[in-house]
Amino acid sequence: MTTSTTAEPSAAAPLVDLQGLVVAVRRRRRLWSSMALLGLLGGAGVAVLLPPPPTAVTKVLVAHQEDQPNDPGTLIRTDVALLQTTRIAGQALKSLGSSEKPEDFMEDYQGLGLTNNMLQIEVTGDSETQAVARAKALADAFVADHVRRIREAANAEAKALLDQRDRIKSDLAKVNKAIGDGTPESGPSASADMESLFARRAELTSRISDFDQRAAEARIGTPQLVAGTQIVDAPRAVRHSLPRTLATDAAIGFVLGLALGLAVAAVGTVVADRPVLRRDIAAHLGASVLTELPRRSPRLWRRRRTRAARTRLTLSLTRAVRGSTDPVSLLELGCARGASVIALDLAGALAAQGPVVVVDGLPGRQLSGRRPKPGEPVVVGGAQAEALPPGDRRIGVGSVAPGTAWTDLRYLGTRTVLVVRAGHGSVAWLHTVARQLADQHIAVLGVVLIDPDPRDRTDGTLWDGPPGAARGRGERPTVRNGSGRRRAERLPMWAERVPDSDQEAR
Repeated sequence: MTTSTTAEPSAAAPLVDLQGLVVAVRRRRRLWSSMALLGLLGGAGVAVLLPPPPTAVTKVLVAHQEDQPNDPGTLIRTDVALLQTTRIAGQALKSLGSSEKPEDFMEDYQGLGLTNNMLQIEVTGDSETQAVARAKALADAFVADHVRRIREAANAEAKALLDQRDRIKSDLAKVNKAIGDGTPESGPSASADMESLFARRAELTSRISDFDQRAAEARIGTPQLVAGTQIVDAPRAVRHSLPRTLATDAAIGFVLGLALGLAVAAVGTVVADRPVLRRDIAAHLGASVLTELPRRSPRLWRRRRTRAARTRLTLSLTRAVRGSTDPVSLLELGCARGASVIALDLAGALAAQGPVVVVDGLPGRQLSGRRPKPGEPVVVGGAQAEALPPGDRRIGVGSVAPGTAWTDLRYLGTRTVLVVRAGHGSVAWLHTVARQLADQHIAVLGVVLIDPDPRDRTDGTLWDGPPGAARGRGERPTVRNGSGRRRAERLPMWAERVPDSDQEAR
């Protein structure tokens, strides 16, 4: 079987990791929960400090001459638009005897078409009495204007028909005169002329009767439309319930604040690009996650689990340190207190085998500046580490935060355990940490994840090599052969797949 010299290309990474995005947004619950609470309080404050003005409502039944069963609502929308005109507003103000401008009054009321023939008018005022009076005046003005437009349309149609009838009557008079002036002569020609005049007179008389009937019908339909347009629901004040308004506004503010908070948290997560899943942190640092510890004091029912995890971590680090004479360091990223506690626990576990000194390389002497407790190991600063006896075991505590002096980390230990808080460092900075540690030839034993997501089920173990090996991209640790010489371990190569048939090969 032949082998290929190129590695299989990895699957393309998604543009946005939805799982990481959900976890990061959930970790920012303080942000969006605070904004939701502010929205709720803001909505409740608006309901209390800005109550709705006194409002009155009335309903008007509007009859249209062009009503059709399949009307899509065009006629009632036209009525709503006519209601919002200065003519109707001015007539309502005139009936109220008010000097307010119609343009200002139009902002205090609105119309709503409930059905094709039902119009609801809602009016606000300084008091309930004023609102009711305004609603009644506005409804009366609209009904009067609608009736006037119906009558004007009917009168205009009837007048046009009567004018046409009068023109036909003048033609009939001319025909009658021609018939009266005819000679009593007999003959085929005279008889034909008289017959045509009589036929013309009969036609004009019929048309006159038709126009009279149509003019009468135009006027007959008007009373029905006038009677059909009326106020069916008398103006009444709308009662506002403060608890209901308070609950409604508070719910609206809560939803808006929550939506805004989630949007801000999601955008901030995408922009910051700070991994929170153990899978991503292990991949970016190039080291497996050894264990997870909470950032704060756990709840009562989780303290036993946390103590067990801390004990397992201490035993694992003790076994790793005991088998080698090289100094070990703990380098923190966003959790100096957690790294200090782990270092003290490790020093206490190793104290039975000989003197152990903890070298504080944290900025600001966070560990060496504290008051030691009875039974704790000796803690010295970085400047005092050179004066220590050669036989003492040293455990360094440092930081890989921005501003770190990378060349000084090797003096704390040639092997290290990274103590990283989830969601603290960006992807670019995690890559920088891994590259700088590889350049300084500092082997990474593993990663201790502080403040992980409790629902994170991803795998934080790297399966492409032994844990704790310092290596760059595409580089494997060196091993010793039987003769004691160091040789480089060969990278695995993917075997080419042999097709099972000619069709698969094609």
